[in-house]
Amino acid sequence: MVQMNDVRMVYDSSGTEALNDVDLEINEGEFVFLVGPSGSGKTTIIKLLTGEVQAKQGEISVNGFDLRRIKRRKLPQLRRTLGVIFQDFRLIDKMTVYENVAFAMRVVGASGRAISERVPYVLELVGLKGREKRHPKELSGGEQQRVAIARALVNSPRMIIADEPTGNLDPVRSLEIMLLLEKINELGTTVLVVTHEKELVNAFSKRVVAIDGGHIISDGMDGYYSYEIE
Repeated sequence: MVQMNDVRMVYDSSGTEALNDVDLEINEGEFVFLVGPSGSGKTTIIKLLTGEVQAKQGEISVNGFDLRRIKRRKLPQLRRTLGVIFQDFRLIDKMTVYENVAFAMRVVGASGRAISERVPYVLELVGLKGREKRHPKELSGGEQQRVAIARALVNSPRMIIADEPTGNLDPVRSLEIMLLLEKINELGTTVLVVTHEKELVNAFSKRVVAIDGGHIISDGMDGYYSYEIE
């Protein structure tokens, strides 16, 4: 699923060392929280896993793709195995809920029949049945994030990467989104959640990986409790 061995990442533009000697393994079907202060290396890990940047050293494998040697033309194939959720939703305002989710299938060449079968199922799964014809501005923040989750899920990715998915939501909506991600995980999709929200992480008995200064400093079911996040 995910294998990072002795990974070092330096950004050429600034000379900043973002990661050093990072080892991380995520097995298929796991639910993992990745926590750490700003600038700790969390975002760099996401960029490496999605092929946005390439490490200076070490080995990285995601869903069978060798990211140290992958050709640019192969990146779309890698990214189809991943569903990425962002803090700011990134929905298309002029499209309805249905159209936003269907668009993710169209860009990978799905047939009209496949779209008409898959999109309603996923919208019902995330609790948006009956909201299909609404536009993002007609939805609450929590509902908009559910659309973003549906879009990430619609192409049946092997793994969901959620980057601060509850950062713009109140505590009640944050818990609802995390419970939804837990449900998706229980259905067989691997989930990696990056978050600063200590109370939210503490509400779930999941594996927690803590990073600081570009190093993994703890990894386990109690990792978050032993490390304070800014």
